Amino acid sequence: MAGITLVTGGAVSGKSRWAISYFRTCDNVLYMNMSPEMPTDTRNRLEYSNRENNVTWEIAENVTDPVSMMHDHKFFIFDNLGVYVENVMRETAKDINNITHEENEKIRSAVVSSVIECMDKVAAMNGAMVIITVEPGFSVMPENTWQNSFRDIMGMVNQRIANTAADVYLSVSGIQFRIK
Repeated sequence: MAGITLVTGGAVSGKSRWAISYFRTCDNVLYMNMSPEMPTDTRNRLEYSNRENNVTWEIAENVTDPVSMMHDHKFFIFDNLGVYVENVMRETAKDINNITHEENEKIRSAVVSSVIECMDKVAAMNGAMVIITVEPGFSVMPENTWQNSFRDIMGMVNQRIANTAADVYLSVSGIQFRIK
């Protein structure tokens, strides 16, 4: 179970459910949720799995610096790379609706560097991490600059992380397909 696994797919395609089941019998798991609050259905699924498997996980919400969170654990769930990209975009861009090419590059570089640092920490401790991301290639062409920048940054970040990860799964309608 050591290594980095990326799971990608559309919204509500079963990515978080799969990540929870991946570590279902493990203690010492840190669930890093990048959103201000974990969705109720995800929290309920996680708590049910922990009770059924007699394990206890730590849940961190509103994670803005995942690297700093990675201590005292061996297993990690990084949920969700898309939310993390959006957070970095909001922190970095002067005007979120008019992101410059330079800002796009700065955001992409910052996200990739942070995630690679997380991956390196996991490798150094012989741990495992599942990174959950959204697949922007399944969406329609955005009409506004912000969404277009997000799609482009996500696409580039996903490519980089997928090429670095040991395993990559595509989640479609609750079914995960190993693609790498």
